[in-house]
Order: sequence, then C-alpha cells, then structure tokens
Amino acid sequence: MGPIDELWEILTLVTVVALGGLAVLVALVRGGGGKTKTAPRPPRVDEKERAEELPSPEAPAEVENRGGGVAVEPEVVEPTAPEVERPESARGRLQRLRARLARSNSAIGNALLAVLSRGGLSESDWEDVEDTLLASDLGVEATEELVSSLRTQVKVDGTTDPEQVRRWLHDDLLRLVDPTMDRRIAASREGDHPAVILVVGVNGTGKTTTVGKLGRVLVAEDKDVVLGAADTFRAAAADQLQTWGERVGVPTVRSDREGADPASVAFEAARAGVEMEADVVLIDTAGRLHTKRGLMDELGKIKRVVEKVAPVSEVLLVLDATTGQNGMRQAEEFAREVDITGIVLTKMDGTAKGGIVVNVQRKLGVPVKLIGLGEGPDDLAPFDPEAFVSAIVG
Repeated sequence: MGPIDELWEILTLVTVVALGGLAVLVALVRGGGGKTKTAPRPPRVDEKERAEELPSPEAPAEVENRGGGVAVEPEVVEPTAPEVERPESARGRLQRLRARLARSNSAIGNALLAVLSRGGLSESDWEDVEDTLLASDLGVEATEELVSSLRTQVKVDGTTDPEQVRRWLHDDLLRLVDPTMDRRIAASREGDHPAVILVVGVNGTGKTTTVGKLGRVLVAEDKDVVLGAADTFRAAAADQLQTWGERVGVPTVRSDREGADPASVAFEAARAGVEMEADVVLIDTAGRLHTKRGLMDELGKIKRVVEKVAPVSEVLLVLDATTGQNGMRQAEEFAREVDITGIVLTKMDGTAKGGIVVNVQRKLGVPVKLIGLGEGPDDLAPFDPEAFVSAIVG
C-alpha cells in the first residue's frame, strides 16, 4: 500500500469518528443529559380479560310492586354545588322568629284581652270570648275548658286587671298546648341502620320544601343525612329536593323517570342510608288527596317496603295551618292509614290561626314538632310551646 492509500484510510477513519461523536452529542442535548423520556405504553389487555376484571352490576333489588307504578332503578345523586352552606343551629330558632309568629296570631290575644279586661263581664262578653277562641281553630272542647277556667279565676279573684288576665290567659293556653309532650325528632342511628323519617301530606302544603328545610335543620345538628325523592308523580319534585340537598352537601336518591314506583325509590333511599352509615334518611312522598283511597293505600305500601331495610322512626304529617277544619280532616284520614308520630304546621306566618296547634294535638294524640314561619331556607323551627303562647298573648 502506497503513502497515498494510507493517508486516505486515515482521513476516512477520522471522518467516521467525528460523525459518531456528533451523533452522540446531539442525542445528549435532545435527551436532557442522556435520559430518554418516553410515555409508557399501556399493556394490551384482551377484551375478554377486561370484562372479567370489571365488577358485575348488582341485580336490582326486589321491591314490592303491586300496580304502584313503573319499577325503575333509582340512583344516588351526590351533591355537586360549588359552595356547601352551613346552616345555623336550629336551637332557639322559634324565639328568633317570634315576631313573625306574633304578627299572625297576636290578634287573637288582643281580642281576648280587650273583652276580658272590661270589668263586670256579662254573658254576652263571655260569648264573645268563646267566638274569638273558636275562630282561632282552637276547637269546641278546648274552648269550653279555657272559658270555664277563666270564668272561675275572674270570679274567685274578683278582678279583671289586664296584667292579671294576661297571666291567666297565658297559663291556660300553655296548659292546652301541653309543654310535656315529647317534641324531639327521632333522627339518630339505632344499631346498624339509620333513622328513617317519612314525610306525608297533600299537595300544596309545602311538603317537599319542608323535607329540604328539615334536612338543613339536621345538618346544623351535625347529622349525616340522605334524602329520598319518592314523589315521582310531580315532575319538579325530585329536582327541587336534589337542589335542597346540594346546598348543604347531602346526597339524594331519585329516579329520573316520571311515574316510577315510589316504593322502589323509598327502598333504595333506605338502603343507601344503611350503606353510607347515615344518621337519618328523609323520604319525601307524593302528595295525595286524603279522599283518594288508592293513593292512601300506596302510602301504607311505601312504609312496608322501607321497613324491609330499616324501621320507620317517624311519620311526620305536613299540614297547612291556614286550612282550618279541612286540615283537621286531612290529619284524621292520614292517621288512619299510617301511625303519625308528629305534625309539621306550615304557613304559620300568614293568616294562620294558632288554635290549630291545640286542636290537631288533641285529635291525633301526637305533638306538633315543627312549624314553618316563612319562605327562607331556615324558617322551619322546632316547636317551642312557651315561645308560641307568648307570641299570641304577648
């Protein structure tokens, strides 16, 4: 090999080495110090194997359905509101709302005091007292008791001093309202199941709104709550209840199909309460006319189905306080169908007649536990007999 051939080989070798070094340098610059960043490729999974890995859906629960509607699997809707409200404690709420109560009921007390303070009361005056009490929906029996007691005290004391008469009237009304009745809401877990509260009543009484407001009351008392939208016959009822729940971070069990079986929704709500270890499940039932026998029978069915999961702790009847004697007939009909444990009186801030509290308690033998005093979200208050009577008499 001549000198020229040797020189050519040397130049070729140098060129190869230089190109190789350049390639390594480029790789180092692109790779950030020699480490290659590549997205891991997901392992290929055979479709058969994927199907075997996924849990199989549970079969729908067997729910009693005797012609009560279309059985549709309800769903649990978790709250999605961006800001969850924290309601104020309900303790003492009726005291704070006393002014509203007084505006609608103080006319009764004023009318009574105007008559009783006249002095030298005649039979005509006592008849005016009776008429005023009857007009307040106190009821015949309670009116006779109250008038008899007042007449005796006026006769024995021999005075109609306004302040003394006011004290007598206050004490007698408080006795009729009966502060000894247990007005607590059964809303605590018992063993391995939550308390279940059914809320019943006719359309127009504010039943669904009452369920939402009661949910707020319980959340304020640090209770874990589940709502059940078993009013499936009114299109907006489930949406309305879900909105109430979302505002305070409470899940709602509902069906998106109008006319679905209410008992199925109620059953799933109770079961969700068990699975979530909730303290209480509030179930809104469809508003029904107390004169419709089939609808009242369905209410009994809902109660039976729910009790396959957990005992029903409370059945609260929502009554419009402005309906007077018609409301009393509703109450008696509902009481014949299910065991009512408490009354919720709504619209007590309007033209309500406070005597209905005494009347409904005597007719049903159960206490008024809650009263609604406005449209605000926290205008539902635990019933306080002392505050109630003081608002009437002053």
